[in-house]
Amino acid sequence: MYILPVPVHIVDHPLVHDALVTLRDKRTPPEHFRRAATRISVMLAAEALRDIPTRAVTVETPLGPAPGERTGAEVVVVPVLRAGLGMLDAVLELVPDARVGHIGLQRDEATAVASQYYRKLPARLDASYVLMIDPMLATGGSAVAALDLLQREGARIVRMICIVAAPEGVALVERHHPEVAIYTPVVDRELNAHKYIVPGLGDFGDRLYGTI
Repeated sequence: MYILPVPVHIVDHPLVHDALVTLRDKRTPPEHFRRAATRISVMLAAEALRDIPTRAVTVETPLGPAPGERTGAEVVVVPVLRAGLGMLDAVLELVPDARVGHIGLQRDEATAVASQYYRKLPARLDASYVLMIDPMLATGGSAVAALDLLQREGARIVRMICIVAAPEGVALVERHHPEVAIYTPVVDRELNAHKYIVPGLGDFGDRLYGTI
């Protein structure tokens, strides 16, 4: 059994695992796959931002003043293209004032090495909570490449959410970026010879967009 390192946070909510089963099921059609991806992404993002700073406020209800809290830090959401886009709208529903960056990485199917083809990141990453979203943490090569880029651009607080992870990917991220916390509902058994997560859920992007 895989022994979890400190940076990995297993999100063990029943509704998260209910959505995960729908995503895993090969019979799930794209429209239901998208709904399950939205459900699980909202809950993973909420968990990853659980400790975001807040500031005290008072608002006027129809019946009088009420104390409360608002988030006190900027959030930047960075999907890793293309599959990460399938999680973006869900996260923005949760954090509607978040700024968005994009990182495009292409994985060579023969070598599993990721190469960058696109990047567009907001300013002030050093003063923001950066939430990197990528549904599948497989070899970890793409995740490390994206995290390297975010670090070079000044990001200091980075959280990663993924729907399914492999031990090999978790280990690589931990080795290169031990300061980055990973939020996922499950660390699966292994990668197969083609670098797919087993049992996993197949190709997330293809199933999301119906391009199988």
